[in-house]
Amino acid sequence: MKIKLPPAIIFLLTGLLMYLLATFLPVGYFDFFGRRLLMKVLASLGVVIAFIAIFQFLKARTTADPINPSKANKLVTGGLYSFSRNPMYLAMLLILLAWGLALGNAFNTLLAAGFVSVMNRFQIKREEVALLEKFGKDYAQYCIKVRRWF
Repeated sequence: MKIKLPPAIIFLLTGLLMYLLATFLPVGYFDFFGRRLLMKVLASLGVVIAFIAIFQFLKARTTADPINPSKANKLVTGGLYSFSRNPMYLAMLLILLAWGLALGNAFNTLLAAGFVSVMNRFQIKREEVALLEKFGKDYAQYCIKVRRWF
């Protein structure tokens, strides 16, 4: 089974579900000293990682199209991609965690974990198959050296 939704749509739907959960679930509210600061740090880190990751693809003159990963003409393995094979998805996760902190409902962490699960199962594994077919041994070695998320 393949989800044909772009990762950005999955990200936005997860954020919407987080909002609905925080609005309509009467339990789970939390607050702690530094929550707002942590929220700002996670959101900022997510935005910076996303911009750098996209810039690296643009600089390499290859596609960042998550729906058609086989269109990639170069394997980007430097910079952020030497720490994470999926920094764009990591950036989305950080922003979702920041959003969950802003909403203040502890159950939103379950939705953020669900985002990771959906991305792993329906998006990342499909991308990995396409990139392995396209780049072969180079991509296989890259997968051994660099973790999927962080």
